[in-house]
Amino acid sequence: MARKIIIDTDPGIDDAMAILFAFQAPQLEVLGLTTTFGNVSVDLATQNAIKLTEIAQVTVPVAKGVAVPSHIAPRPHPDFVHGKDGFGNINLPAPAGSAIDKSAAQFIVDTVRAFPGEVTIIALGPLGNLAKALELDPEVADLVDEVVLMGGTAIEYGNVSPVAEANIMNDPHAADKVFTAPWQVTMIGLDVTHQVLLDNDILSRIKQANPEEGGFLFDCAQYYIDFYSSRFDMNGCYFHDASTIAYVMDPSIFGVELGAVRVACEGIGIGQTIFAPQGMSFPEPHWNDVPMTQVCMEVDSEKLLTLFETTLS
Repeated sequence: MARKIIIDTDPGIDDAMAILFAFQAPQLEVLGLTTTFGNVSVDLATQNAIKLTEIAQVTVPVAKGVAVPSHIAPRPHPDFVHGKDGFGNINLPAPAGSAIDKSAAQFIVDTVRAFPGEVTIIALGPLGNLAKALELDPEVADLVDEVVLMGGTAIEYGNVSPVAEANIMNDPHAADKVFTAPWQVTMIGLDVTHQVLLDNDILSRIKQANPEEGGFLFDCAQYYIDFYSSRFDMNGCYFHDASTIAYVMDPSIFGVELGAVRVACEGIGIGQTIFAPQGMSFPEPHWNDVPMTQVCMEVDSEKLLTLFETTLS
C-alpha cells in the first residue's frame, strides 16, 4: 500500500525536485500540497505548486498557507538562489488551475482526521503551517504517522548563520512548536544534505528519459547549480528537499540518532536547532520531557541519487 503524504512546500527549485520525485514514486500517494512563504512569497509558492501538478499531469489539491513568520519580521526571499520566479528565472506561463478554498493548516487537520495514523507530513520550508495545524487541533499530533522535515543542523555549520539553517531561521518559533509536539519528527538537515551532490550528468539522463519533467528540472536547476558553483566551487548542488522523499521511500538509506531538539528563538543563535542526544543529561532543563526526534546524520549518497534518478526516469 502506498504511503499517504502531504507535502508542505515553498517552491523553490529543490522543492520542485522533491515534489516531482514524490509524484513519480509508486510507493507514495500525494494527498495534497500546502504552501508557505520561504524561497518565494506564499502567493508565488502557491502558483508554483499548482504549476508542478500541471507539469506532472496529476490532480492534487493545493492549499495556500501562512504568508509571514509567527513572531519575527520576515527575511528577504533568496532570489539569488532560486530566481525571482522560484524556478531559476525560466519564466513559465501562469498555471491554469487554482488553490482550493481552504487554508493549509485546515487542510492538514482535515486530511489527517480523515486518515488517522496514516498520513506523513513532509515539510520542505518554514514550519508555520504545521504550527498553525497544532493550534487549530492539538490532538492532530497524535494522529499523524510522522513529520519528516528538511531543515536544521545538529553539528554541521548553518547556511544563513554559522549555526542556523534557512527553513528554521525563517520561523524559529513555529519550528520549536513542531519539534516539541507529541508526534514523531524526523529531521533531515544539513548534516546529511551537505553529503550529497546532484550534478548535471544525472539531470541530463533524467531529461533524456523523461523530457517533460526532466527537461523542466534540468532547465530550472541551472540557476541553482550556478549559485552553488560560484559560492562553493562545486560541480553541482546540494541535495536538500528531495532527500525527504527518499527517506520516506527507503529509510534504510539514512543513519539516524535520537535526541531532543529545541530551537533558539532570539539572539545571536536564532534559528539554531540545538540537539541533545538521547541518554545525555544537562543542568539546563530546556530539553527535559521533549519528545525524541530522529536526526539523520549519515546517508548513502550513491543509493540516494540512484533512487532519485530511477524514479524520475
